[in-house]
Amino acid sequence: MENKKYLKWYQKVAYGTGDLGSNFMYTFVATFILFFSTDILGLNSAIVGVLMAVSKVFDGVTDIFFGTLIDKTHNKMGKARPWMFWSTFPLAICEILLFMVPNAAPVIQYGYFFVVYTVLNAIFYTANNIAYASLTALITKNPSERVQLGSIRFIFALVAGIVISSATVSLANGLGGGVTGWRIVAVIYSLVLVLFDLLAVLTVKEVPEDAAPAANTAASTEEKGNLIRNFKLLLRNRFYIVILIYYIVYYAMSGVTQGIGTFFCIYTLGSADLLGLISIAGMIPMIVGLILTPILVSKFGIYRVNLIGMIVSLVCSFPVILFGYSGNFAPFLFFTALKGLGSSPMLGTLNAVIADAATYTFLKDGVHLDGTMFSCFSMGIKVGGGLGTALSGILLDLGGYVGQATEQTDGAISMINFMYLWIPTIITVIMTVLVAMLNVDKANKELQAKKQTA
Repeated sequence: MENKKYLKWYQKVAYGTGDLGSNFMYTFVATFILFFSTDILGLNSAIVGVLMAVSKVFDGVTDIFFGTLIDKTHNKMGKARPWMFWSTFPLAICEILLFMVPNAAPVIQYGYFFVVYTVLNAIFYTANNIAYASLTALITKNPSERVQLGSIRFIFALVAGIVISSATVSLANGLGGGVTGWRIVAVIYSLVLVLFDLLAVLTVKEVPEDAAPAANTAASTEEKGNLIRNFKLLLRNRFYIVILIYYIVYYAMSGVTQGIGTFFCIYTLGSADLLGLISIAGMIPMIVGLILTPILVSKFGIYRVNLIGMIVSLVCSFPVILFGYSGNFAPFLFFTALKGLGSSPMLGTLNAVIADAATYTFLKDGVHLDGTMFSCFSMGIKVGGGLGTALSGILLDLGGYVGQATEQTDGAISMINFMYLWIPTIITVIMTVLVAMLNVDKANKELQAKKQTA
């Protein structure tokens, strides 16, 4: 892989702001759409959850489809940049429309929610997010720069998460509360999305394809952008499967904690305002970890840093459960912070790991599948996050939760605690096992060695 520098410092920062913008849609929706649907609109949480789950069927189809379209694209802006550019505007509009559920019969409200939620995720967020993620591999071929880009983008994502979780409820109430307040917030956040998405896409440039590493020139083939062929090649790449599963379970965990976080703070801790403190406790250490990740990776390697980090995160999960149930808030925040610190290296290096997985397919099969390979990013976020939020709605209903009720039953509160404390720990165990299977760099070196001796 080349060590040439492709990016200026401001291009790296501008690229990272794209995740700041997109999270003013994704994190906003993932964290508050269930609360808005149940406590503001009065919809049934189980029905909303089922609609979200059904919507994910369409997401699974469109991710690889858009990834293939990106691989086929030859535009003066490049492969991914035009897709990110055009999808930004309808994505922002759909975010606003999602909070414009009409005051009508319930069947119309549910139908409207399902259609807008599906279009937002399966079409526009898919196109936007796959294109954005693919840029990691397309604007630089330098592995160190790829790690830096991954860290920078997730730092901005975490900043967005802190702002959204800390300010949204108060902002909605300050803007009139109820349906009106939340709709104004959706408009404001959509404008932030457009601003930073455009900053990211218009500041960077893609590297010409002929500058890609020629580790397997003889085997390199003219790409046809065939959907079925690309799908088969993805299934032949074991690292793609592991990364996809990791994304799904990680964002399922995020979907549960984000979707249920407001409920946990209100009914267990006693105040929705505490969600901001919990988010800050988890995210500030993650930002510190992301800043340190490129340094640690350069010294110890991606695989070792990621695995040790996940083990730390897993160990800290159990004190979080203990102090969460006991209501001992200070140590609860402390171990939440350590857990976030441990998980940060994996978040910061995932883009680089996916790019390495694309190199694995290139070395093994002689085909560039950068856009299609990065479909795991979008698919994992939408399928995992959607299923996590959907599971939250279904389990809330099973626990006996009633939206807009002045008090909740002990069963409902017990279910809220289980979802917020136990489910993330179970998923962290799964993620640690998956990370142990992701030594992509070693596999690529072995393939390169075979090519040289052949």
